[in-house]
Amino acid sequence: MTQEKWTAVDKYITDLFVPPDPVLDVTIQSTSDAQMPLINVAPNQGKLLHILALTQGARNILEIGTLAGYSTIWLARALPADGKLITLEVEPKHATVARDNIERAGLIDKVSVRLGAALDTLPQLRNEGLAPFDLVFIDADKVNTAEYFEWALKLTRRGSLIITDNVVRKGAVIDENSTDANVQGVRRFNEKLAAEARVTATIIQTVGSKGYDGLAIALVTSDS
Repeated sequence: MTQEKWTAVDKYITDLFVPPDPVLDVTIQSTSDAQMPLINVAPNQGKLLHILALTQGARNILEIGTLAGYSTIWLARALPADGKLITLEVEPKHATVARDNIERAGLIDKVSVRLGAALDTLPQLRNEGLAPFDLVFIDADKVNTAEYFEWALKLTRRGSLIITDNVVRKGAVIDENSTDANVQGVRRFNEKLAAEARVTATIIQTVGSKGYDGLAIALVTSDS
């Protein structure tokens, strides 16, 4: 199997299950126009996040890592009328582009984009009494993923879902001697996830238009 084949299969899946969507298309185009990295989830992965949020009956969602708001829109569209989503972004340009896209999607009343380093913002969410969150999606810098997971546990409840992207790194996670800080950050997270008694979790490998990677899904099974 090759990247060309994976991309073709992703297109086949997307053509079947993800109808053309001008809002999402503009969101992707805005990412490119702003010269931001095209590291958003693929359309079929966005649809998966949407389905998981619907299945969860999520009313209160936290996203760590906004980029241009592509996954934000997928998640926010699963919310009920009174649902809320908070998304955390460290880069001012990214936050500005995301707010424009979220407003274009008609979701500005449901979504709050918070600017700043997530490890500074996450304690504020707890202090403001905004937890618990029904679903947390972690898709930010990989070096601090383990710390984001620790905060996700503090801000969720039994029955919440914690979803973490990019946890296989093209297979590089099996190299314990890797000098890549992102790989070592993900390895720390994966080991912490496996050892955490408050969740039941697994990792699935993924291939597609975004290449070879993986997704971790954790169900919180205990409040303490």
